[in-house]
Amino acid sequence: MTCASCQHHVEEALRSTAGVESARVDLMAHRARVVFNPAVARPEAMIAAIREAGYDAVLPRAGVELSAHDETIPKAMRTALITLFAGAVAMLMAMPLGSDMGRLDHALMDAVPWLYSAPPSLLRWILLVMTAALMVWAGRSIYLSAVRGLRHRSTNMNTLVALGTGVAFAYSAFATIEPAPDRQVYYDAVLLILGFLLLGKALEARAKRRALAALDSLSRLRPVSARRVVEGIQTLVPLEEVLPGDSIVVLPGERFPVDATILEGRTTVDESMLTGESLPLAREPGGRVLAGSLNYDGAVVCRAESLGEATVLAQITRMVEQAQSSRAPMERLADRASSIFVPVVLGLAALTFAVWLIVTHSLPLALASTVSVLVIACPCAMGLAVPAALTVALGRGAQLGVLFKGGEALERLAHLDVIVLDKTGTLTMGRPVLEGVQVLHLPVSHEGGESTSHHSESVNGENDLLRMAAAAEERSNHPLAHAIVDAAHERALFWQQPQDVQLLPGRGLSAVVEGHDCLLGNEALFAEFFIPLPKNIAPPAAGITRLWMSINQQPVGFFEARDALRPDAVAAIRSLRRGRSGLRVLMLTGDSAAAAAPIAQEAGIDEVEANLDPAGKLARIRALQESGLRVAMVGDGINDAAALAQADAGIAMGSGTDLAQEAGDVLLLRAQPGSIPAALELSHATLRVMRQNLVWAAAYNVLGIPLAAGLLYPAFHILLSPWLAAAAMAFSSVSVLGNSLRLRSWQPNTKVSAAAR
Repeated sequence: MTCASCQHHVEEALRSTAGVESARVDLMAHRARVVFNPAVARPEAMIAAIREAGYDAVLPRAGVELSAHDETIPKAMRTALITLFAGAVAMLMAMPLGSDMGRLDHALMDAVPWLYSAPPSLLRWILLVMTAALMVWAGRSIYLSAVRGLRHRSTNMNTLVALGTGVAFAYSAFATIEPAPDRQVYYDAVLLILGFLLLGKALEARAKRRALAALDSLSRLRPVSARRVVEGIQTLVPLEEVLPGDSIVVLPGERFPVDATILEGRTTVDESMLTGESLPLAREPGGRVLAGSLNYDGAVVCRAESLGEATVLAQITRMVEQAQSSRAPMERLADRASSIFVPVVLGLAALTFAVWLIVTHSLPLALASTVSVLVIACPCAMGLAVPAALTVALGRGAQLGVLFKGGEALERLAHLDVIVLDKTGTLTMGRPVLEGVQVLHLPVSHEGGESTSHHSESVNGENDLLRMAAAAEERSNHPLAHAIVDAAHERALFWQQPQDVQLLPGRGLSAVVEGHDCLLGNEALFAEFFIPLPKNIAPPAAGITRLWMSINQQPVGFFEARDALRPDAVAAIRSLRRGRSGLRVLMLTGDSAAAAAPIAQEAGIDEVEANLDPAGKLARIRALQESGLRVAMVGDGINDAAALAQADAGIAMGSGTDLAQEAGDVLLLRAQPGSIPAALELSHATLRVMRQNLVWAAAYNVLGIPLAAGLLYPAFHILLSPWLAAAAMAFSSVSVLGNSLRLRSWQPNTKVSAAAR
């Protein structure tokens, strides 16, 4: 594919295939992502449809990376330079055949007198043979693409170039075979047009490689082999042979091949390419390491956990690739323009030829202006304007630990009025510490109401209450559950496996522990189950979260935990309020008002709503949207999934095996509030580059085509030179890509970034 018109034709060919539900073609990476019904359509049928449309395609093959095509770029560059050199030689050889050029003509006559003494007919035939040979050798792909397109009643950029150079060559050949005083030759223009086009394509391919470099780097992080240990014997095996539970050895300086848990040894790891975390992280037995992270200074033995496509690295790579193939809303305008671009240019070229011929009665002048119109038009710049910026931004975001799920998510993030934040795990560390256990010393009853001393003894003290709570909470991923389980481990308590564990998002959970019906949660949960709580209990202190527990429908005690604000939260909130948009910041939490207020005050948030279950958060988001505000929701857990999905932009915090299942539009791999303003800043920067690219591409064509047609002739008569128009066309696409590449070195706000680290 060479331009947005090609992209449009390939998409239409795929969508018209029976069984295909949707198809998105990526002009940057030359890939298509298709959703289809395998009972109706087969991949081979899609390949056939693409070929029928005049293009070609292959099914993806394992192990073939984008970088594998890099060797074609130097070859394309050599072909372009040879063609340009031949064009320059042709221009010199054509000077004796044209009009008097004053001093340049005389200087050339003195330098190469034999050129001016050669018969003009001989020079024309030499130019004819040289140009024809180079058109076949260097421009073969261009002409074949144009012919295939015409055969399938479609047009693209190659159609314009092939038609322009073909007309110029045909007229020049006629002037060579049937020479006349007023018949000029344009062999030099043909070669220079092809040379500049090929040079532009080579530079464009190099810029695309650089734009896709961040995506390529992700796919190259995982090693292809691993040191597996079986019965004490270490063997180097292909990564495909490693199974979950295998023991593998990773030496200093090597990358971890799989997601694993360290069994033996201590080390520090570099996860910067995965999470954006710039500092090395200490890992010891029991610690988790991610595939692709770099082992710094210790040899470790690990137990393989997640392999292949299940690793966090594979999930990140897959998500970035899917996002890169998505369409941003801003791109739809460019798509509509590109779909009619080539036919419009062909019509303008025909009009230009007719007007010049009628007004000037000069076939050479009409021909030159027509060819200039054909070759100066550049649908490439329009087609690449948005996807080029999006591709570079997605790669840069991945390097910083910010994953956008697509161009639409990125654009929505740049148009916000309100940002809503969860408390636990988002603004706070998400690892509350248990500060107190209170036993109410109430008897435990059966469902029938009869109480026994045996059941009373089961909650005879703090350790008994903590033991049963830890048994119920062991399978929960809630931060308060971690606090209870950690405290039970610290006291060396042991418990039986629970039964019938039911998570109740935003409220708590129920479970059967040691034959008793246990309920742990907030006051709203107990009200829902009609379990009255004691009224003579003092409210929790500021910053304390209280978790109630009942056994067999009777409250038996409560737990109190405290969570700490994340170090970069204050700087992040300040940045959100003072940034480009000056966002309104709210905190919504399922925690009590007493626990939420100190955290909000410390973070600098004035608007706080507490005691909200998932439905309450969802309703609050909807209310803000109904008032005309565009809302972003930042959360980290199952409780926030509905609100994340409802918000105009959902931002999910944290990383792990559930990464790909998050409901957000944006994933922050570093669980740090400082990443939130960084994501917003990157979206603003990307949108700015997209607009610049679109304005440049549109202005280039809107101004360039009329000038090439001679609208301001003779003031801009130089643009009637076809080879100069070709140079301008090549520069247009390269400039769009070059502008997009500025995002590769983009950095977030210094203060927030420093605070995050």
